[in-house]
Parts: sequence; C-alpha cells; structure tokens
Amino acid sequence: MAHLVLTVVGDDRAGLVQKLADVVAAHDGNWERSELAELAGAFAGIVLVEVPEDRREALVAGLQALDGLLHITPYAGAAPVAPAAGEQVTFTVLGNDRPGIVRDITQVLVGGGLTIDRFTSRTVAAPMSGGELFEATVSARARAGDAVTDAVAELEQLAGEIQVDLTLGGTMGADRLEG
Repeated sequence: MAHLVLTVVGDDRAGLVQKLADVVAAHDGNWERSELAELAGAFAGIVLVEVPEDRREALVAGLQALDGLLHITPYAGAAPVAPAAGEQVTFTVLGNDRPGIVRDITQVLVGGGLTIDRFTSRTVAAPMSGGELFEATVSARARAGDAVTDAVAELEQLAGEIQVDLTLGGTMGADRLEG
C-alpha cells in the first residue's frame, strides 16, 4: 500500500469534500486522516490517504481531473514513523494579535528543544478593546523535563498580556499550569 499526503485548496463551495472522497474511493483508496477548513473564502486542507500501489498513479490522475474545483498536490509520504520520544504537552497561547507572533512562539518552542506535532491558530475579536486576539493551540514533545517550564516562562515574556495554559501528558486535568 502507498500513502499519499494531499494538499487541497479551492474556492469554498458545497460538495468539495464529497467530490474528493469520491475520487479516493473510486481508486480503492482509504481516507485515513485529514484537517480541512474554510479560510478567508477558500477551502483548504491536508488529507492522508492509503491506496494500493498499483492504483496510485490512477488516483493521482483522477485527482487532477478535479482541477478547476480544487487544486490538489499529492506528496508520496514516507512510511509512518513512531512519535518522537519525550513528554507530550499541549500549550494554549492567547495574546494580542501582531505581526510575527507565530515566529516568536515557534522560536521559543523549537529553541527550547520541543518538537511541534500540531499547530492550530485563529484570531478572535477582543471583546473589551475592539482589537484582535491571537489564539494558538500547540501539541509538542519535550525532550527534557526543564524544557516545558522554561518554554512557558519564555512564552510569557513575549508580551506582558500573553497567557499560556499548559497541559502535560496531552490531557486536561491536575497537571495543568496557568501562567
């Protein structure tokens, strides 16, 4: 079996996921995992599919037939790898939106020895100020125990108004720290 990672983008309209799923299924593919969303009027995402090796090229050709509805770029994914070693942590970062905030957050995490597994973000209206708030949820693995504490402290220093919630072990509960 072959794995393909598909990046998809197109003008948002009803039925796009169904058309994509139809092509995958028509080529005996299995839709394993996806992240899809509407962003600024565009429909975009990433999909992991598994397909019999002898059907891979036909699937790619079938996906190209969707051009005009969706722009799809297939990537022949490598064999799945085991998750990185280390403690699983989830950060939620909330602060005033500003240019460079994602760069600053990721520099702190990667510079502190954390490996980012998943990063989702959005902006929301700030109810009191009328501005925009930036919210990110980051799942990462920490190779060293002190890396998490150090990362929280550094994230909080990015701006006086940033808030960092941390969940250890990937679950909410008693191990949650708030900064």
